[in-house]
Amino acid sequence: MSEKIAAENDTDVELKELLNGQTGKLSWQELQRHFARGSVIIVAAELDMIQVGIKIIEDDKQQVEAWLNSGQMTRATDDHARNWQAKEPHPEFWSTVVAPWVLIQEFREQ
Repeated sequence: MSEKIAAENDTDVELKELLNGQTGKLSWQELQRHFARGSVIIVAAELDMIQVGIKIIEDDKQQVEAWLNSGQMTRATDDHARNWQAKEPHPEFWSTVVAPWVLIQEFREQ
């Protein structure tokens, strides 16, 4: 393995550990302030939110654009907020911070 590939793999591992450490559950009430700032990004359930965060940090425009174009990643809208507010009980989300964004996936118990 070349030194460049090894360095990239080490960086990905470090980023994954960093993002995993910043990942946790947020209630809708806790998420509201981030939504009000316009910083909430919804990540589709079929995607690994940590990998999405890594691609954002690495500025992988091609991959991020592909997810945006496919709808697998989208900015939270007022319609999303109204739906979350209307749900009883209010939903919880897995979240991780990739400043200035808060990436979320709605939490569903298995």
